[in-house]
Amino acid sequence: MRKQYYEYRHVVGFEETNLVGNVYDVYYERWQGRCREMFLLEHAPGVLDQLSGDLELRPVDSECEHLGEVSAFDEVSIRMRLDELTQTQIGFAFDVVRVRDGVEDLIARCRQRVACVRDVNGASTPAQVPAQLASALSVYAVAPATQARGTGTGGRA
Repeated sequence: MRKQYYEYRHVVGFEETNLVGNVYDVYYERWQGRCREMFLLEHAPGVLDQLSGDLELRPVDSECEHLGEVSAFDEVSIRMRLDELTQTQIGFAFDVVRVRDGVEDLIARCRQRVACVRDVNGASTPAQVPAQLASALSVYAVAPATQARGTGTGGRA
């Protein structure tokens, strides 16, 4: 059975923690970025070539709800799902799960939105989400669409 999320595993290091031993907030965003990068490498390698050119996946919004703590040498699983896909933007949902002695604890729920932009003559312009990326992400959609948008009864039975 295929997982409903893409998973990146990470062991927390001392440099990621404060004097009390808790992880700095900035690392949650870094882990999400690393998760996206590994996803591209594994599932949409053609997009990596475009990112070396004029395509950019620019973060436009991010939020994180902390539910627990992690410390140095904890193993975390960053689980990424597609939350929303438009022509030019991608909404990601991330669960950060601490894995300790076979027990999994949800420690954070995060969301991030990125915009696809291209550099055209020194100006950033919106760009369509690459087809290879959209296709690869669709497998990990939070709630797969069961009917096309714009169809249905408009609230009437």
